Amino acid sequence: MVHTLTRCLLVLAALGLSGCAAFSPDAGMTAVSELTAQAIKKDVAFVRSAEGAETVNDNVRRLLARTLSADAAVQIALLNNKGLQAAYNELALAETDLVADSLPPNPVFSVSRIAGNGASEIERQVVGDILALATLPFRSDIARDRFRQAQLRAALATLRLAADVRRSYFRAVGANEMVVLLTDAKSTAESTAQLAVKLGETGSINKLDQAREQVFYAETTADLATARQAATSARERLARLMGLWDGGLDFRLANQLPALPRRPLSLPSIEVDAVAHRIDLQIARLELTALAKAQNLTEATRFVTLLDLAGIDRRTRDPDSTPFRERGFDVQFQIPIFDGGEVRVRQSVETYNLAFNRLTERAVNVRSEARDAYRVYRSTWDIASHYQREILPLRKIITEEMQLRFSSMQVDIFALLTEARQRLASLRGAIDAKQKFWLAQSELQTAVNGGGSPAATADNATTTAAAAPAGGH
Repeated sequence: MVHTLTRCLLVLAALGLSGCAAFSPDAGMTAVSELTAQAIKKDVAFVRSAEGAETVNDNVRRLLARTLSADAAVQIALLNNKGLQAAYNELALAETDLVADSLPPNPVFSVSRIAGNGASEIERQVVGDILALATLPFRSDIARDRFRQAQLRAALATLRLAADVRRSYFRAVGANEMVVLLTDAKSTAESTAQLAVKLGETGSINKLDQAREQVFYAETTADLATARQAATSARERLARLMGLWDGGLDFRLANQLPALPRRPLSLPSIEVDAVAHRIDLQIARLELTALAKAQNLTEATRFVTLLDLAGIDRRTRDPDSTPFRERGFDVQFQIPIFDGGEVRVRQSVETYNLAFNRLTERAVNVRSEARDAYRVYRSTWDIASHYQREILPLRKIITEEMQLRFSSMQVDIFALLTEARQRLASLRGAIDAKQKFWLAQSELQTAVNGGGSPAATADNATTTAAAAPAGGH
């Protein structure tokens, strides 16, 4: 009987192995690369060897040799950020779960010998979990859905990093542009304050006007210090996201934000695009699919959660009697007296409903986020464009006219300086508006593709307890 049962278990195991998963050469990274390439058109790399690390280092050094653009900063981060590499390690671990859940349970062999008073008994058993073998295809199918979710989570981590880098890049470059502007303003304010002091000593300027010039210089100095601190902090955050340290910290950034595009994007179907492409929604959909399969499996096994079949071969030797041999089998299963599976079924149903409601909520929020992101994008483009096309050209005309009047002695130096302060305020407003536009463009890409902060795009991972009963005892 033992030999017959062993053969049966081996046949069942072979049938299970024919459909089980195997480790992929790239730990599932091909799907991640394809998903992210569609959204941000950048390369990703899972560094798993010394040769791979050297290739990444060469690419990073090449990109750092030039003044960084936003795209170059994103590419460096995708290659060099160790937190992202840890996310890819989690994907590789998820693949091990897939392979483990796709393998049939191992049979258990046991041999025991009992001897005493000249008699001895030898017993051999082989035990197999029949229920686990029978449900293997269902569990393997659920495991594949879980692994696909893990691939999507790795892609989402990639998009989140890219979005964070773009935002940090524009903040850092905008801070640099503000520092350049305020440095020039401070130099002018310093010269004006010194002139006011000299004129005050000769009595050519009253104490009030003298104080106004001095306080403008003091305020500009404080603003410049604040801007420099902001630029330093923004640069450090960008360096962290790019995974740079030591010799890589001397990277060069532009002193000005990129020019505005001539026309804003027209996205009439942005809600449809967001619902179709958002990776967090795809994760939630797969979660719902996996839970539906787990619910079906729970329904099928609600009355039986343990079914072990054991083949027994027992030999007894007694010097006072004829040796004899016994063969048979032993079946173990739970009797559903107190729990007929209602608890597990109810848990499975409620878990599915929970995931369904979260998916619906997420879809509604995604549509709203996409609409709002596009409105902000258009609004910031309009404001920044208004500064570039209207306010700054008019300020330039005013400055030129004031200089002509000053040259012809129609206005004094202080009227010219007052206009210079107003022009400085307009220039600061223009820089701030342009930076807000580029940040809004980054948020628009995030709204369509996903990749926002975890708090904003949480995939609300649902407990997977409903998938466990088929294999548990």
